[in-house]
Amino acid sequence: MIRQQAGFGLIEVLITALILATGLLGLASLQAESLRANHSASLRSQASYFSYDIIDRMRANRQQALNGQYDIALGVVPTGGSVAEVDLLEWKMALAATLPLGDGAVERSGSQVTVTIQWDDSRGRESLQQFDLDMQL
Repeated sequence: MIRQQAGFGLIEVLITALILATGLLGLASLQAESLRANHSASLRSQASYFSYDIIDRMRANRQQALNGQYDIALGVVPTGGSVAEVDLLEWKMALAATLPLGDGAVERSGSQVTVTIQWDDSRGRESLQQFDLDMQL
């Protein structure tokens, strides 16, 4: 007499477990990538905010801005003597406190201003990110 098989065999259970594990690993990888992208987007939003912050400070102190007193390079720390230097010092301190290894530069040509902000985004895809904003004073 031939017996009919009842239930699942061990090989079928193992294959099902393998497929389920592969799917869960893919889901975990997708979640990790989503968190990484969200963190990078948050840092870029902060850089955008700080770019507009220094532009607003320059517009409030337009004459010193047009005289080039807000021009500063990456890695340079202002001394904080004039209003422009105090603005730059506060701005650079906020960059360093908010963005990982955050630093900024301001370059003016006439009334055209370019603000550059750099930060370390090693948790994202690239280690060094840069945000540039060109504005008219």
